[in-house]
Amino acid sequence: MVYDGIILSLILGLIRKGSLKGLARIELKYGWVFPLLLIFQIGVFYFQQSSDLIARFSSYSFMLVYIVGLIFLWLNRASSGFMWILAGVFLNFLAMAVNGGRMPVSVDVAAKVLDPSYIQELTGGLYAKHAAMSDSTLLGFLGDVIAYNRPYLGPQVISIGDIIMNIGIFIYIQFLMVTDKTHINSSYVDSMGR
Repeated sequence: MVYDGIILSLILGLIRKGSLKGLARIELKYGWVFPLLLIFQIGVFYFQQSSDLIARFSSYSFMLVYIVGLIFLWLNRASSGFMWILAGVFLNFLAMAVNGGRMPVSVDVAAKVLDPSYIQELTGGLYAKHAAMSDSTLLGFLGDVIAYNRPYLGPQVISIGDIIMNIGIFIYIQFLMVTDKTHINSSYVDSMGR
């Protein structure tokens, strides 16, 4: 769902006459951490299918990614929108932490919008970093319980944390695109006044 916040924010930024050049102004502390976390998470997902050892420790690996990600977000909390992103990621982390390191997914909601093969995988055991919700699930309302139908990438089931995180991503991109244009215009006016 992260792509949705990015796409919508870019479109609105352009409608507001913002500049894509503003995206080049991204200055985050330890910004190299994010791509490494993404690569690590993809690696765990890929190899957990072929290795019992990795599958056994994949829950811990996903939680490690979230912990490092939360630290990264906290260090960058002064950036516009990052407190929203931090809050959303923390809610997802909390849902996973109390449920064995996996994001609980409502099978009933998922069955309404997702492919039956996904439901079969989910109910048959662990699927990536997800697990089927059951009577023993804690804080189930923080899990993937919201059906979301996207015309361009298809339906999915998301959490309240995903929505909050996307609000933060939207705010951050708006800040970069529109503030950059304002900054350029004010610099131009200042230089003309001299």
